[in-house]
Amino acid sequence: MDNDNSLRKDGFRFTPFKAEEKSDFNRLLDIFQELIIHTSGDVDETLDWMDELDKEYKLYSKTYSKDDFVADLKKHGFIKDDEDKPPGEGLVITAKTEQVIRKRALDQIFGDLKKSGKGNHKTKHLGAGADATGEVKSYTFGDGLDQIALTESVKNAFANNGIGEFTLTEQDLVVNDTFHNAQMSTVLMIDISHSMILYGEDRITPAKKVAMALAELIRSKYPKDSIDIIVFGDEAWPIELKDLAYLTVGPYHTNTVAGLDLALDILRRKKQSNRQIFMITDGKPSCIKLPNGQFYKNSSGLDPFITDKCMSKAQEARKIGIPITTFMIAQDPYLRSFVEDFTAANQGKAFYTGLKGLGQMIFEDYEKNKKKNIR
Repeated sequence: MDNDNSLRKDGFRFTPFKAEEKSDFNRLLDIFQELIIHTSGDVDETLDWMDELDKEYKLYSKTYSKDDFVADLKKHGFIKDDEDKPPGEGLVITAKTEQVIRKRALDQIFGDLKKSGKGNHKTKHLGAGADATGEVKSYTFGDGLDQIALTESVKNAFANNGIGEFTLTEQDLVVNDTFHNAQMSTVLMIDISHSMILYGEDRITPAKKVAMALAELIRSKYPKDSIDIIVFGDEAWPIELKDLAYLTVGPYHTNTVAGLDLALDILRRKKQSNRQIFMITDGKPSCIKLPNGQFYKNSSGLDPFITDKCMSKAQEARKIGIPITTFMIAQDPYLRSFVEDFTAANQGKAFYTGLKGLGQMIFEDYEKNKKKNIR
């Protein structure tokens, strides 16, 4: 008889299932990856936060210390010494970590949606694509050989040439028709004004997670699509995907017009017919740049001089077929009223959302806009 808890049956041994426990390194790595987003890529600050957590939750142990964890982070390529500082006086994250936290954000926000599809969006229009409509059409130059409907083509050859002498010509060929797979150009605008961290609520971290997840989703699931990311405070400027992890708010007002100007400039250069803007913001427009280069700012209420400029930009986008979807992370009635007017001027969409469901809402609208905006 066996002395363990296993059970023999038909020559096989069955043992009670035990969930695989994470190693000390992987357990701490999860915490590190979450905190590094909050600290905008600051390794030293992240490790300080982990020290504070260790006081209450005993993250480290006698057999696996903080020094062991840092050594393993270096060994596995997650961090490295800061080249701008003397050896041992500073650490920075690597490109590997930047990619890992984007994928982590994708998992957290979009779950296993990334596993579906081939990276293209179906539409009701016919054209080059991967999904058959069930119909056939005459072969034209450029159609792939793998699309040829062999049985129907042979039938055409017999019908056109008779049974006596079989000849298959180009005129006999038909191909399986497919739904057109649309491409989308998206600009994601992120408000980095000071209000994104006011009142004790961190709004910039969820916004960063959404941006990282959406970018990683498009890169992996919709590789033919493009996404450009811009941030706006007093002014607006583009940022690279790799810079998202380091994004912080600043002592800025909210120059929504500058953000829209830059977004429209980017999208005008895109060849795809499907273009859209997503804007994540929690504050009212409170700043505009004057023709003389100076800034006009007003943090008190809604200034008609500023809001009228926003409305003009919304109408400009509508005229060239670019919908704006606003994700307003605020519940103030007067702000809702402004966003409603802004959305009406653009004939776009608006969501008044908390932070929790923001990512899922953006993904759902991304899919819907892909299908709706085909020209």
